[in-house]
Amino acid sequence: MHAPPFRLARTSGAATPDEAPHLRAFAPAADCCGPSQAELNRSRGRTRLADLDSHLHCSIIGTCLSTHELRKLVPKYASLDGQHASDLDIHHTAVELAIQGGAGGKALQKALDTRYAGALRRFASARDADAVLALWNEARASGDIPAAYWALMSHPETTMEVRQAAFGDLHMLSHLVGAANRADLRRLVVLEEENAALQAKIERQQARLHAMSLERDEARAALDDHTTRAVAQREPQNESALHAQIAALQQALAARDARLALETSRREAAEQRAAADEHALRTVRTQLDEARALIDALRAEAYAMESSMHAGDESDGDASRALPREALKGQRIVYVGGRPGSNHALRRWVAAAGGELTVHDGGIEDRKGLLAAALAGADMAVFPVDCIDHDSMNMLKRVCERHQVSYHPLRTASLASFVELMVRLHTGPTPALAAVPVSRFCLRHG
Repeated sequence: MHAPPFRLARTSGAATPDEAPHLRAFAPAADCCGPSQAELNRSRGRTRLADLDSHLHCSIIGTCLSTHELRKLVPKYASLDGQHASDLDIHHTAVELAIQGGAGGKALQKALDTRYAGALRRFASARDADAVLALWNEARASGDIPAAYWALMSHPETTMEVRQAAFGDLHMLSHLVGAANRADLRRLVVLEEENAALQAKIERQQARLHAMSLERDEARAALDDHTTRAVAQREPQNESALHAQIAALQQALAARDARLALETSRREAAEQRAAADEHALRTVRTQLDEARALIDALRAEAYAMESSMHAGDESDGDASRALPREALKGQRIVYVGGRPGSNHALRRWVAAAGGELTVHDGGIEDRKGLLAAALAGADMAVFPVDCIDHDSMNMLKRVCERHQVSYHPLRTASLASFVELMVRLHTGPTPALAAVPVSRFCLRHG
């Protein structure tokens, strides 16, 4: 990684730790021209949320504060309905408050400091960037990610490299979410089989309990009838035998009651296990639906790329591939965000189709003021949702609505996502692809 995915914000009157030695080397010797003691004390203090780079606010808000906390805090400082707004709107508004600073940013800062006061005290013992990074690695190994992430980002000794390392670690943790999809599919099958077995077992136990209840009622009725007849006869010679029969019947009834209680407890335990398995099954099904949606998107992109490759082979090297010849002739497409490596390939692909691609990196190296000018005469605007900041995305939508320019989001900043969008816009939706079973035939061993 040659360049960091963000730039640290700089406040007026304070230098970054990397620039401090150079500034001290060229600082005047006179005390009247140097920084005051109060400014030096502020520079040694913790970094405020509003002073951090805007590219960090999304990860800090999404990792360190829950949606429930944001629903109570954000509506106090923004015109947003906290009850009916979606989680994305709440998160988006919180990120904007953090970027703007003001009362909303101070409230978010206070909420973070209050919630992670213990982690802040623990990180306060670190005296240099290496110590801060060591504490971050210990917290990441123990799973205490949110508290350590906020303590690292706001620590006065944290450098750009340390923030970049923590940001990269947090970004890679998000890729681990889908690692267990295959195991979840196997668990889904096992849970469905166990659920069916438990349902059958519960039905058998309920039938058995019903039969035992009938037997108990019959035994109790027989005991009452026998007792009534015995009292009516009142024969002294049979009194001892009658007492013995009554005692035997009472023992049998007590044994049936004990057995009934045991079966009832077993049925309740089985119902609890079945309810827990049903909840786990719903969770796995939800994760499976999300995984299938992602697989469908990847299949569509792979189909578009494969079609483009085949079309390119048949059309004597035409780079437009699956699009008709000159499909983008005279059109200018503005691409906001993305990565430098894929942006060059996108330019060549659009140029081969007869179009023109204008790339704006969203404000990292290009000024954001140039974005409105680039969109003024464009035919279409495209941006990858995984490689663009919130501010640039909002500005793009506002400018496109003002100039009546259509805009399309991409799933990723890859060439495959861009090709899939162009093919879908000019040739219709990609046909649904069925999963092809993997062949177990080996060309060498048979």
